[in-house]
Amino acid sequence: MPKTAGMEGRVASARRTSVPRVAWLIGPALVAGVAYLDPGNVASNMTAGARFGYLLVWVVVLGNVMAWLIQYLSAKLGIVTGQSLPEALGRRIRNPWGRRAYWLQAELVAMATDIAEVIGGAVALNLLFGLPLVLGGVITGVVSLGLLILQSRHGARTFEVVVIGLIAIIAIGFTFGVFVAPPDGAAVLGGLVPRFEGSGSVLLAASILGATIMPHAIYAHSALARDRFPAPADVMGAEQTTDAALALARGIPTARLLRATRWDVSIAMIIAGTVNLCILLLAAANLAGVRGTDSLEGAYAALSAGIGPVVATLFAVGLLASGLASTSVGAYAGAEIMRGLLHVRVPLLARRLVTLIPALILLGIGVDPTVALVLSQVVLSFGIPFALIPLVALTARGDVLGPFRNRWGTTAAGVAASVFLIALNGVLLWLVISGT
Repeated sequence: MPKTAGMEGRVASARRTSVPRVAWLIGPALVAGVAYLDPGNVASNMTAGARFGYLLVWVVVLGNVMAWLIQYLSAKLGIVTGQSLPEALGRRIRNPWGRRAYWLQAELVAMATDIAEVIGGAVALNLLFGLPLVLGGVITGVVSLGLLILQSRHGARTFEVVVIGLIAIIAIGFTFGVFVAPPDGAAVLGGLVPRFEGSGSVLLAASILGATIMPHAIYAHSALARDRFPAPADVMGAEQTTDAALALARGIPTARLLRATRWDVSIAMIIAGTVNLCILLLAAANLAGVRGTDSLEGAYAALSAGIGPVVATLFAVGLLASGLASTSVGAYAGAEIMRGLLHVRVPLLARRLVTLIPALILLGIGVDPTVALVLSQVVLSFGIPFALIPLVALTARGDVLGPFRNRWGTTAAGVAASVFLIALNGVLLWLVISGT
């Protein structure tokens, strides 16, 4: 009894004196949110606006709403259990071959992410400085490795500060043009009505959702939250945790961490959603019907000719910052996937080289960068259910999250999002196979 009283007293003291302000707790969602601002998003949203105008505005908005719920659940899993999603699944998938199969699909998704991000950085360097695409890809990979080394040597907070700085550059680069050449307000409202126009719009809708709700962001956010708010080993291994135990472990009550996380995710998703919507609106208002604007290079040229070189240059700078920041987060997620599922640690340099090779091959053989970006996002869309379904299932279980498990409404929303995404992917597959 005295021990319990002492624990409660220390928790109360932590609440009064040691709990940092909410602002200090914000950061992991912003880093994970970089995944929602990667070059794949740029290509998908730019292509959607150029080809279909305001038709798919509703997809961007819906994707962002679903992303809020998904990223919050991911962070909650990491905070409450002290485990990332790959770690939690690695403990529960008993069959070694089943665990390897799950790792393989997750790894392919991470590689598809890396392809999009490296290609985006290479295209940006080509637009800004005229560098060959392969050289630009190498530079993007090297800089991202430097950011990962920064994270491993100086901790999560330093990494967050650098990435948030890149987010600011991304936001300015991609939203400036909308203020210079604003979209039609009535048309934007019309784009909020859900509808499609042919298989091409379905393909782009799946691409937008794959770029918005990214599987590797789900894996990464749980790990980022775990690393930012670590608990001692005896707490981290527990299947069921209590607010008091975790408060003592971290000096911060778990309920307060979760409240701060909701703010963190909200800020990150507002930024990501606004930027993605601005990219689509910029293309819809200024590039619709203009030939060649369904590629990043064509869009850059059209923006320069139609709105001015300042807007075009800021667009390219935003694309570069997007590639550099997002490829670092993608590599972090890939390393966590391997460690959590296979219990294998691979040196950063070796992993960076392996994941860089596919992107460099695609650039070297002359595959159209924008096509590669859009298709990579479709691959990501098919990887979403494998991350989302286990996430919703685990966070709904009392033996995993204890008193912090999902309420029934949260679980219902997660199930609805999963069903919608899986159904959209099924329609897309049918359209591709039938050649419609």
